[in-house]
Amino acid sequence: MTLLFVVMLCLSAISSGNAQIIRDRSNMQVGSISSDGVIRDRSNAQVGKIESDGTIRNRNNAQIGKVESNGTVRNRSNSQIGKIESDGIVRDRSNTHIGKVESDGTVRDRSNSQIGSARGVKREWAAIAFFFFQDMNELH
Repeated sequence: MTLLFVVMLCLSAISSGNAQIIRDRSNMQVGSISSDGVIRDRSNAQVGKIESDGTIRNRNNAQIGKVESNGTVRNRSNSQIGKIESDGIVRDRSNTHIGKVESDGTVRDRSNSQIGSARGVKREWAAIAFFFFQDMNELH
């Protein structure tokens, strides 16, 4: 599975006051995640949700993954696909450092280049958004 997450490049803003904006490397507003974990697309349609227990659901409410309390990220088959460490370091299934979500919401790749920002979004949610899903089909 490709670890670069394209979903956030396909998402756009929501007008709700409690949604946190997701921005790409060009600082373009490309998505939103509300405080209750709802992810919306360009047309403001709900495409997924990250629940408070870490369960990741698609628009049809099917479970497609989970972030466990220890930071382990699992896909729909319950296979480990990565880990989010408490300091924001993101690792793939081979334990290779693939990026970081900083405390201010800045998202960096393994070369320390900024690939986006998710200010006000939980680190785990931002890591899921940028690193762990191949494309929008993951949420459908």
